[in-house]
Order: sequence, then structure tokens, then C-alpha cells
Amino acid sequence: MSTFTLSGSSPQISVTVANGIDLDEERLMGFRAFRDWRATLTKNLAFQEMNSEHTFHSDPWVLKEIKIHSVTVFATGKIGFMTVEALLRRNQKPNELDRVVFLRGGSVAVLMILRPKDAKNERYVILTEQPRIGACGTSFLEIPAGMLDDSDEVRGKAIEEIQEETGLTIQKEELIDMTKLALEQAQPNEHVQDAMYPSPANLDEFIPLLLWEKELDRKEIEALKGKLTGLRKQDEMITLRVRDYEVLWKEGARDAKTLGAWALYEGLNRAGKIEERLRDIRMGKFEKFNST
Repeated sequence: MSTFTLSGSSPQISVTVANGIDLDEERLMGFRAFRDWRATLTKNLAFQEMNSEHTFHSDPWVLKEIKIHSVTVFATGKIGFMTVEALLRRNQKPNELDRVVFLRGGSVAVLMILRPKDAKNERYVILTEQPRIGACGTSFLEIPAGMLDDSDEVRGKAIEEIQEETGLTIQKEELIDMTKLALEQAQPNEHVQDAMYPSPANLDEFIPLLLWEKELDRKEIEALKGKLTGLRKQDEMITLRVRDYEVLWKEGARDAKTLGAWALYEGLNRAGKIEERLRDIRMGKFEKFNST
């Protein structure tokens, strides 16, 4: 077991690395998921004292130690995942807050909706079916998604994932960030991502939920349905499915990002926000929402 102190930490933060893990401070800080998690946690711990109305303003939590329990290294030599334990302390009881967190970084997911021009009340969604062993499933149904890795370009990464998983090429300006759009109306909170957190207690993953909605001639949609349904991608690991939008809330209920995207779409539709953005897209007014 090895121990070092994080440079520039105040108060000092000790890092303990489990036996068998080859990890120093430089390599640790080179893993973006850890770097971003630590930076965000630092901001929010400071926010306790800055905000007089914060629950822990008078007796704030302080990060004392980080334990590195496991590190997964990809074949490229790049760190892919990491399990850490954060040990926080304060004076009053409860005075210990120790939490194990799985670090993997952000992802992006896209709700893809097709509407026939001759019957705009009809809607179809494109889903992926693939093995998801964490859920113990080999044919798990969800909206297209993928890890952001080291990318800051959410829309660009979404386009890359859509191209990879569906074979469809779309334009960046056609994507609507539903999570960001919904949060424009929310009260400002701590320093967290404008994204959905599927399991915030023990997982750092955040997922911006995007929308791609397109009106097409019925013949084009039928051709796409015929082309996409059952099409396999990525060495036959992903099978594409086209479903009626009206069953999405049922068929996608097991997947947090699918259900979250459906809920955001429904809420934003009721507020008139989706049609407003789609109208902007059709008119070429992209500037005000094309910043991610």
C-alpha cells in the first residue's frame, strides 16, 4: 500500500493506493474522471461555507482522505475506470461520511424520433438492443448512448455515437439538449453538470439527454424502419429496433436514461419548449443553443 498527499490541496488530502495498483499522483490526475470528480467535489465543499443557507454552513464537511481500491486499465494503457472511497469529516454528529464511488466519467444519450409529414401525430423511436451484464441482460433495450471519454464536445460525441450505432448521419445543429433546456428554469444548485445522474450516491456518471426529432416523408420512414429494424452493428453486439413512441415509457422503463429522456420530452413538450426549438432549427436559428 502506498500513500501520497495531493498537491495543492488545502486542507491536505491524503491518497492511499491499494496493494498491487501502480499509481502515482501524475497518473491519477491524468485520469479525467478522477480529476473532474475531485475538482467538482472541492467546489461544492467550499460552497458549504459560502452559502449561509446551506444545511452544513456552520459545520461543513471536509474531505480528509481518498482511498483507491481498484483501477481498470484498457489495452491501450489508458485508465478506463476507477473505484475510490472518499472519507469526509466534520465536528458534529453525524461526523463521518465515507462513500465508495465508481468513476467512469460522463456519457451522452439521444432520443431519436421520426415523424411522418402526412401524420405528425405518429411518432417512431430508434432503440438499441444489446448485452448489458450489469443488469444481467443480453437483450437490453435503450436509446443510443456512449461514453464521452475525454471529449468536451457533447453534440459532436452524440453524432459519433449515432453514426456508429445506427449508421445515420445528422447535423450538430439538429440536436436539442433537453436536460440543459429543462434546467434553464430550475433554481441554481451546487456545481454539478447540466445532465442526468443515474446513480449519484456511488457513481460519477452524468448523461446529457439530447433529442433528434425529424419530419420525413412516410416512404423515407418506412424505408428506414425496414433498414434499421433488426440491423446489427459492432460485430453483431448491437441490434437496432424501431418502436412506436407511445410504447417507449413501457418498453424503456428499465433504463434510466431512456425513461429520463421520455420524461423530459413529455415535460418540455407540455411547456412548448420542444416545438420552439424545432422551429428555430427549421429556420436556421442555431446560435443560441449550439454551445455544447
